Amino acid sequence: MTAHHDTVRPSKQLGSAPARIIRSRAGAREWLGLALLALPTVLLGLDLTLLHLALPALATDLRPTSTEALWIMDAYGFMIAGFLITMGTLGDRIGRRRLLMIGAAAFGITSVIAAFSTSAMMLIIARAALGVAGATLMPSTLALISNLFADPRQRALAIGVWATMFALGMAMGPVVGGVLLEHFWWGAAFLVAVPVVVLLLLLAPVLLPEYQARRSGRIDLTSVMLSLAAMLPVIYGIKEIAKDGFTVATIIPLGTGIVFGLLFVRRQRQLADPLLDLGLFAKRAFSVALIVLLFGLIAVGGTMLLVTQYLQLVAGFSPLVAGLWMGPPALAMVAAGIGAPLLARNIRPGLVVAGALALSVIGYLMLMRVGNDVTGLIMVVVGFSLAYLGLGTIAALGTDLVVGSAPAEKAGSASALSETVQDLGVSLGIALLGSFATAVYRQTVQARIPEDLSREARESVGDSLWAAAAMAEELPDNLLEDAQSAFIAGFNGAAAFSAIVVAILALLAAMALRKIPPLRAPSHGP
Repeated sequence: MTAHHDTVRPSKQLGSAPARIIRSRAGAREWLGLALLALPTVLLGLDLTLLHLALPALATDLRPTSTEALWIMDAYGFMIAGFLITMGTLGDRIGRRRLLMIGAAAFGITSVIAAFSTSAMMLIIARAALGVAGATLMPSTLALISNLFADPRQRALAIGVWATMFALGMAMGPVVGGVLLEHFWWGAAFLVAVPVVVLLLLLAPVLLPEYQARRSGRIDLTSVMLSLAAMLPVIYGIKEIAKDGFTVATIIPLGTGIVFGLLFVRRQRQLADPLLDLGLFAKRAFSVALIVLLFGLIAVGGTMLLVTQYLQLVAGFSPLVAGLWMGPPALAMVAAGIGAPLLARNIRPGLVVAGALALSVIGYLMLMRVGNDVTGLIMVVVGFSLAYLGLGTIAALGTDLVVGSAPAEKAGSASALSETVQDLGVSLGIALLGSFATAVYRQTVQARIPEDLSREARESVGDSLWAAAAMAEELPDNLLEDAQSAFIAGFNGAAAFSAIVVAILALLAAMALRKIPPLRAPSHGP
């Protein structure tokens, strides 16, 4: 099959790239290129959740503190979110395919370093480096899809596949992690990236076009540093508050991050080519769509961490079996990812999102009632499956909602913001809900620790459930059960918080996004 040419005309479709000339429809080579771009997209989603089931095994080996464990989990996502817009600009300057290949090579090398880390700090640094490398891949894949598919209808389908592949990678992370841990050590979870990177480096020059903007905005390094200086101290402060409460040492990072955030916003308003175009937020539909993405993924990201810990540390499953129990939620997510765009052809996208989020609220309410009994497992799987319906809908429609709410000439910036918000949401969920659940656990379990327990055992039980499980043989018979009950109390509290947040989002989507028309396909072409 070869590409055939259509009439030359400007593209003004919803969610399209900035207006440009449509020259041809994609053939077999372009669709093979999309298949190749799907590989790093799945990999990026996979790496966000791959360690959820590996955490207990990793904790036994590296013995991280609860704060270090959270940094291991979310340093990757935070660094991706911090560098996405920067890397999008860099791709325009040096070439999108070139940046994709450079980032892929760095991702592969850093994955090997992470796999063989010998300390918690080494793994945290490796995960942060993986995030920087991953930030080169996401904007490059989406931008190259726009180059591959000039026809608006084909491009819409390709972007839908891209969004679904990323969400699928997130959903499959625990399953893949469980399979690997059944046969290998925890570091094998990182080595999944190596064959994907090798294949990408071999085929990218053959299947992917190169694109370099004629007139691209300069990279403002001061803005890059300000964005990181705003985000990282705030997250550090949140983690430390969960561990030590409100003290001078925990409040200072929060204040520092806020100050740098204000400086970042001020600088963006002064620049001719800002990293973040604040003018996009003037349109209500655009801002609301981003809010739904951000807070929806905060709820899902934090709950996912707690569910995987429940399956292993409370239900007592091996990583493989725990991963298989994550299969039904993954299928629910895929069904929503496929079904939501079909519904949105005839029903307004805002109502589709609102309906899916309403089902998610029911799921979170079920998780809020989970106990340490035989019905707990069913409640967790069914409740989390309903929560994943919302994830699938957001993943499939989120990019179209954000980009479609922005002016056509701002579609590139809107896409970068959509990606940033999705990664940031998952990582914030892990930090916020993980820290909240840890705080509840510690407050609940402290009163149940016997006075005659050794100092090491007292510190382990008081720190986290996974630390207590790591030395279960040294604990009294009932103490581990008490620790599990304390964990469930934190889990229930986090689920209640998520239910409230997602209910508000459902109302917000139904009201503020109601004027966005259905995403009808054009009448011409197959």
